[in-house]
Amino acid sequence: MSIRYLTADAVRQAEQATGDLLTGGTLMRRAAAGVAQVVIRELGATGGCYGRRVGGVVGAGDNGGDALYALAVLARRGVACSAVLLNPDKAHPGGLAAFCRAGGRIAETLPGGLDLVIDGVVGIGGRGPLRSAAAEQFARLEPADAGGPAIVAVDLPSGVDADTGEVHDPAVHATITVTFGVPRNAHLLAAPQCGRVEVIDIGIDRSGPADGPAPRLSALTDDDVARLWPVPGLHDDKYSQGVIGVIAGSARYPGAAILATGAAVSATSGMTRYVGTAADEVVSHFPEVVAARSLDDAGRVQAWVVGPGMGTDDDALDVLRTVLATDLPVLVDADGLTLVAAHPELVSERPAPTLLTPHAGEYARLAGKDVGADRLQAVADLAAKWQATVLLKGRITLVADPSGDVLGNDAGSSWAATAGAGDVLSGVAGALMASGLAPSLAGAAAARIHGHAADLAARGAPIGASALLGAVRSAVRAVREASATG
Repeated sequence: MSIRYLTADAVRQAEQATGDLLTGGTLMRRAAAGVAQVVIRELGATGGCYGRRVGGVVGAGDNGGDALYALAVLARRGVACSAVLLNPDKAHPGGLAAFCRAGGRIAETLPGGLDLVIDGVVGIGGRGPLRSAAAEQFARLEPADAGGPAIVAVDLPSGVDADTGEVHDPAVHATITVTFGVPRNAHLLAAPQCGRVEVIDIGIDRSGPADGPAPRLSALTDDDVARLWPVPGLHDDKYSQGVIGVIAGSARYPGAAILATGAAVSATSGMTRYVGTAADEVVSHFPEVVAARSLDDAGRVQAWVVGPGMGTDDDALDVLRTVLATDLPVLVDADGLTLVAAHPELVSERPAPTLLTPHAGEYARLAGKDVGADRLQAVADLAAKWQATVLLKGRITLVADPSGDVLGNDAGSSWAATAGAGDVLSGVAGALMASGLAPSLAGAAAARIHGHAADLAARGAPIGASALLGAVRSAVRAVREASATG
């Protein structure tokens, strides 16, 4: 089942809907207990709790209350706990009393030698960077990967915007983020800053209320991708599984053609056709591809991928115009995006499914402005304006359709940030569209497999796009096998 992410307002509505659980303090106690249990497990993995040292940087309000109650639980387990109160007069009174009764110590600064630090500065209501008093406390710490203490953030790392995922400077870089009921937008949009995200059930509705006009963010899981991935059935043949056509590259620059076409071959079991002047090079690498040099000789397809390395001259424009005039699903990438930026009517007036796959620079050409800090709103706005599905590339890939629904994917690493990787992504997504998947699902599923393939190919060392392409089939197999055995 896909993972849904909520805005700060939607989280507040869900909490308020619990009534007495919120007003009576039950939600806070459950949240604090969840934070404490995550800390206990983290300490237990490195030697246990008794005698360990944990600090907290505590702000005013409920986020600080969660941290203080969690520290009180830890103190009762034999952990030496200290707390820096950023605004002592506004510290949560119940949490502070519990902390002091448990033997916690109030400190002016975080002491040295801590095993772990709890970030309880601000929660989903926080805006902007860390204030100087909080920033000074975290600046004293060595990074966790350099031997410093792990940092556990309550709800969100302070300095990260809950809705946009914007990471301000300075901001807390968490080892683990503990959140409650359902994840927030930033847990995906700012995933590298959040570290491992632990979601604690505290009794709020996990579906959440409607988000109103804001983009609605969710993410496919590996199980979702495994279920969606097309595999041949009892009565399938090469045509019924989807025929994808790829228009990419040239005889002079065949790389994009080979990568995009090879990715389509690796992704599904139907048929792949190639159109372009790199036909000989493509077939020499993938003899199963049916190649033609002109669109007139291409044969029938169920979807098109057009653009990678095709050029931007008048001939390329004519080919793009012809493809977009069909009633078939079309994925437009790279040079194709440059052309449609100059001729937006080719897409915006098109009734058939269209998937645009820009990186940040290509987005700026399409939208007439930079992506900016709010990537979620930016991709949703462009999809609505162009009435097409838009896949905004990055470590966090976002796929928006015109309705305002956005599917996101965290690749988990940046190994795929290499020349030609986008051509591989286009080939995989195009093949999925030819098999019958909607553009948004095809883009999101392709992005997830693309990220897994990059990790498999890299294994800790830099890779090129050809290595990534070589791992696509293994990534599909691994996801499907894990789902079948899980």
